Amino acid sequence: MQQRVMRLVLTAALLPLVLPAGCRDRGPVAVIQGAAGAVEVTLEVAATPAERERGLMYRSSLAEGRGMLFVFDQDGNHTFWMRNTLIPLDMLFIARDGTVVGIHANATPLSTANISVGKPSRYVLEVPGGWAARHGIAAGARVEFRGLNALSQRAAGE
Repeated sequence: MQQRVMRLVLTAALLPLVLPAGCRDRGPVAVIQGAAGAVEVTLEVAATPAERERGLMYRSSLAEGRGMLFVFDQDGNHTFWMRNTLIPLDMLFIARDGTVVGIHANATPLSTANISVGKPSRYVLEVPGGWAARHGIAAGARVEFRGLNALSQRAAGE
Protein backbone atom coordinates (compact mmCIF):
# COMPACT_ATOMS: atom_id res chain seq x y z
CA MET A 1 0.00 0.00 0.00
CA GLN A 2 2.79 2.43 0.89
CA GLN A 3 4.52 1.75 -2.44
CA ARG A 4 1.28 2.48 -4.30
CA VAL A 5 0.88 5.80 -2.51
CA MET A 6 4.49 6.70 -3.32
CA ARG A 7 3.90 5.89 -7.01
CA LEU A 8 0.78 8.07 -7.07
CA VAL A 9 2.65 10.97 -5.45
CA LEU A 10 5.55 10.58 -7.86
CA THR A 11 3.20 10.40 -10.85
CA ALA A 12 1.36 13.53 -9.72
CA ALA A 13 4.66 15.38 -9.30
CA LEU A 14 6.00 14.37 -12.72
CA LEU A 15 2.79 14.72 -14.75
CA PRO A 16 3.25 18.44 -15.53
CA LEU A 17 6.71 17.68 -16.89
CA VAL A 18 5.58 15.04 -19.36
CA LEU A 19 2.31 16.50 -20.65
CA PRO A 20 2.49 17.96 -24.15
CA ALA A 21 2.77 21.75 -24.07
CA GLY A 22 -0.74 22.14 -25.49
CA CYS A 23 -2.22 20.29 -22.51
CA ARG A 24 -0.67 22.52 -19.85
CA ASP A 25 -2.35 25.60 -18.43
CA ARG A 26 -0.38 28.45 -20.00
CA GLY A 27 -2.28 31.23 -18.34
CA PRO A 28 -4.30 33.93 -20.07
CA VAL A 29 -4.33 34.22 -23.84
CA ALA A 30 -5.65 36.58 -26.48
CA VAL A 31 -7.09 35.05 -29.63
CA ILE A 32 -6.96 37.57 -32.47
CA GLN A 33 -8.88 37.02 -35.71
CA GLY A 34 -6.63 38.23 -38.52
CA ALA A 35 -6.71 38.02 -42.29
CA ALA A 36 -4.96 34.64 -42.18
CA GLY A 37 -7.15 33.23 -39.39
CA ALA A 38 -6.94 33.10 -35.60
CA VAL A 39 -3.64 33.82 -33.87
CA GLU A 40 -3.08 33.10 -30.18
CA VAL A 41 -0.85 35.18 -27.89
CA THR A 42 0.10 34.06 -24.38
CA LEU A 43 -0.29 37.05 -22.08
CA GLU A 44 1.45 38.68 -19.20
CA VAL A 45 -1.13 41.01 -17.66
CA ALA A 46 -0.37 44.53 -16.41
CA ALA A 47 -3.51 45.52 -14.51
CA THR A 48 -2.18 47.68 -11.66
CA PRO A 49 -0.63 51.14 -12.02
CA ALA A 50 2.79 49.80 -11.00
CA GLU A 51 2.60 46.93 -13.53
CA ARG A 52 1.49 49.29 -16.29
CA GLU A 53 4.28 51.76 -15.48
CA ARG A 54 6.96 49.05 -15.67
CA GLY A 55 5.53 47.28 -18.73
CA LEU A 56 8.23 45.65 -20.86
CA MET A 57 11.02 48.02 -19.79
CA TYR A 58 14.53 46.58 -19.64
CA ARG A 59 13.63 43.37 -21.48
CA SER A 60 16.12 42.23 -24.09
CA SER A 61 13.60 40.06 -25.95
CA LEU A 62 9.96 39.10 -26.29
CA ALA A 63 9.27 35.69 -27.79
CA GLU A 64 6.97 35.22 -30.77
CA GLY A 65 3.51 34.29 -29.54
CA ARG A 66 3.91 36.23 -26.28
CA GLY A 67 2.75 39.68 -25.28
CA MET A 68 1.85 42.01 -22.45
CA LEU A 69 -1.75 43.11 -22.02
CA PHE A 70 -2.30 46.47 -20.35
CA VAL A 71 -5.73 46.56 -18.71
CA PHE A 72 -7.23 49.94 -17.83
CA ASP A 73 -10.17 50.69 -15.58
CA GLN A 74 -11.65 53.17 -18.07
CA ASP A 75 -11.87 53.62 -21.80
CA GLY A 76 -9.59 56.38 -23.00
CA ASN A 77 -7.10 57.57 -25.59
CA HIS A 78 -4.24 55.82 -23.77
CA THR A 79 -0.73 57.12 -24.45
CA PHE A 80 2.48 55.09 -24.26
CA TRP A 81 6.17 55.67 -24.76
CA MET A 82 9.21 53.42 -25.16
CA ARG A 83 11.45 54.87 -22.45
CA ASN A 84 13.79 52.13 -21.16
CA THR A 85 12.22 49.64 -23.58
CA LEU A 86 15.02 47.93 -25.47
CA ILE A 87 13.04 46.08 -28.16
CA PRO A 88 10.69 47.25 -30.95
CA LEU A 89 7.04 46.55 -30.21
CA ASP A 90 3.71 46.58 -32.00
CA MET A 91 0.95 48.10 -29.86
CA LEU A 92 -2.61 46.96 -30.51
CA PHE A 93 -5.17 49.31 -28.98
CA ILE A 94 -8.34 47.33 -28.23
CA ALA A 95 -11.81 48.61 -27.34
CA ARG A 96 -13.86 47.15 -24.50
CA ASP A 97 -15.86 45.09 -27.01
CA GLY A 98 -12.69 43.38 -28.32
CA THR A 99 -12.26 45.39 -31.54
CA VAL A 100 -8.75 46.53 -32.48
CA VAL A 101 -9.24 50.29 -32.90
CA GLY A 102 -5.68 51.01 -34.00
CA ILE A 103 -2.14 49.67 -34.21
CA HIS A 104 1.17 51.42 -33.74
CA ALA A 105 3.69 49.18 -35.52
CA ASN A 106 7.38 48.84 -34.68
CA ALA A 107 7.58 51.41 -31.90
CA THR A 108 11.15 52.72 -31.70
CA PRO A 109 13.11 51.40 -28.71
CA LEU A 110 14.10 53.97 -26.05
CA SER A 111 11.98 56.73 -27.62
CA THR A 112 10.14 59.16 -25.34
CA ALA A 113 7.72 60.23 -28.10
CA ASN A 114 4.05 59.82 -27.16
CA ILE A 115 2.31 56.89 -28.87
CA SER A 116 -1.48 56.65 -29.22
CA VAL A 117 -4.02 55.97 -31.94
CA GLY A 118 -6.42 58.82 -31.17
CA LYS A 119 -9.32 56.48 -30.33
CA PRO A 120 -10.63 55.18 -27.02
CA SER A 121 -9.43 51.77 -25.90
CA ARG A 122 -9.72 49.65 -22.75
CA TYR A 123 -6.72 47.39 -23.44
CA VAL A 124 -3.36 47.70 -25.15
CA LEU A 125 -1.53 44.56 -26.25
CA GLU A 126 2.21 44.83 -26.82
CA VAL A 127 3.77 42.15 -29.03
CA PRO A 128 7.13 41.86 -30.81
CA GLY A 129 7.75 44.50 -33.48
CA GLY A 130 6.37 43.48 -36.88
CA TRP A 131 4.08 40.84 -35.37
CA ALA A 132 0.82 42.44 -36.57
CA ALA A 133 1.99 42.62 -40.19
CA ARG A 134 3.34 39.04 -40.09
CA HIS A 135 -0.06 37.77 -38.96
CA GLY A 136 -2.31 40.03 -41.05
CA ILE A 137 -3.71 41.85 -38.02
CA ALA A 138 -5.15 45.31 -38.73
CA ALA A 139 -7.61 47.78 -37.22
CA GLY A 140 -11.04 46.16 -37.09
CA ALA A 141 -9.69 42.73 -36.09
CA ARG A 142 -11.54 40.99 -33.25
CA VAL A 143 -9.86 39.89 -30.01
CA GLU A 144 -11.13 37.36 -27.48
CA PHE A 145 -9.46 37.13 -24.07
CA ARG A 146 -9.38 33.77 -22.33
CA GLY A 147 -8.31 33.01 -18.78
CA LEU A 148 -7.93 36.54 -17.45
CA ASN A 149 -7.93 36.52 -13.67
CA ALA A 150 -10.36 38.38 -11.43
CA LEU A 151 -7.94 41.30 -10.90
CA SER A 152 -7.67 42.15 -14.58
CA GLN A 153 -11.40 41.68 -15.12
CA ARG A 154 -12.15 43.94 -12.15
CA ALA A 155 -9.74 46.56 -13.53
CA ALA A 156 -11.62 46.37 -16.85
CA GLY A 157 -14.93 47.03 -15.06
CA GLU A 158 -16.50 43.75 -16.16
